[in-house]
Amino acid sequence: MSPYTDQELEALLRDVESDRVERKESLGGDAPTKVREAICAFANDLPDHRRSGVVFIGATDDGRPVGLPITDELLRLLADMKTDGNTLPPPTLAVEKRKLMNLDVAVVTVEPADAPPVRFKGRIHIRVGPRRAIATAQDERVLNEKRRHRDRPFDTRAVSVATISDLDRRRFEDEYLVSAVAADVLAANERTYEQRLAATKMVVSADEPTPTVLGVLVLSSRTRDFLPGAYVQFLRIAGRDFADDVVDEQTIDGAVADLLRRVEEKLMAHNQTSVSFAESVVERRRSTYPMAALQQIVRNAVMHRSYEITNSPIRITWFDDRIEILSPGGPYGVVTESNFGQPGIADYRNPSLAEALKVLGFVQKYGAGIATARRALAENGNPIFEVEITQSHVNFTLRARS
Repeated sequence: MSPYTDQELEALLRDVESDRVERKESLGGDAPTKVREAICAFANDLPDHRRSGVVFIGATDDGRPVGLPITDELLRLLADMKTDGNTLPPPTLAVEKRKLMNLDVAVVTVEPADAPPVRFKGRIHIRVGPRRAIATAQDERVLNEKRRHRDRPFDTRAVSVATISDLDRRRFEDEYLVSAVAADVLAANERTYEQRLAATKMVVSADEPTPTVLGVLVLSSRTRDFLPGAYVQFLRIAGRDFADDVVDEQTIDGAVADLLRRVEEKLMAHNQTSVSFAESVVERRRSTYPMAALQQIVRNAVMHRSYEITNSPIRITWFDDRIEILSPGGPYGVVTESNFGQPGIADYRNPSLAEALKVLGFVQKYGAGIATARRALAENGNPIFEVEITQSHVNFTLRARS
């Protein structure tokens, strides 16, 4: 994203007819919702400007800065709009304080999405001149065509050997669609099954209903027929070394929601819970490992692993003294070995899969999984996890509570 100069920003600020600009005097009242709608619309870039849209906080409708104090808290609230889970897939944006016309203004710069449509709370927002609107069926088709002709993330590419019959229609309509799209929008539209699949990136387009990688992962029960590494290999070893006896082994695959539920059931079955009355008449229960930490790290592995360059599964190996969770694929994008796990540092190898996991209820807030796991371990009395990061994998080690 090329940053705008002060002169370019001032010109945009004054242009009251632009469909690339939103202005708010403050972040009070309904402004946070309106700003999110504008971010969604700029990310969709229906007019195909291929230039970033801009939200100004601290300016009047006619483009005059009002001298609003631009605090760190205000900038943090604006930055959190990317990862609060309401806008899917997460948009690419930058937040900064700029001095325009001699007064400070908060500036949110939103880059057009590589894989539209983008939704805010289940609705596809677009700009029609300076006005916000909800996308029509024709608008959705235009956005889907834009996605087809760009370099797309691997999770929205076609799986050429799959057909629409490989996708579970009931799972899509009864489970996924009702969570992905606002109820009133769903009730009002007259889109075909193929159009709905295309709008949620499960197929390439309504005219070319070839399942995408996302469609296979979310809606197919035969994921490994198309993506050989899309499974979890679980081992329970009685000892501390790989050479010790294996007492439980299971290969877990299927649609991603089923896979995650079955993995979590397996982890719960092996997780011992102790009961203590030592400090209170009320019993206190603590497990060898906090389930919240196990869940977050497994879900992180499923979301961020590479499905493209390897046929290796996610490997969960449970020893007597530790659990190792290995995810194929190293850090991605802005995430590096040095900043891995830091608050606010997140990138998405599989952005549409991240969106789907949010829709399915497995993700509450983007970028919070590692912090949640770290806190759960501390509260349960476990050591902090260890993490080994290479270009080919990320391996978490969780130590048992002593």
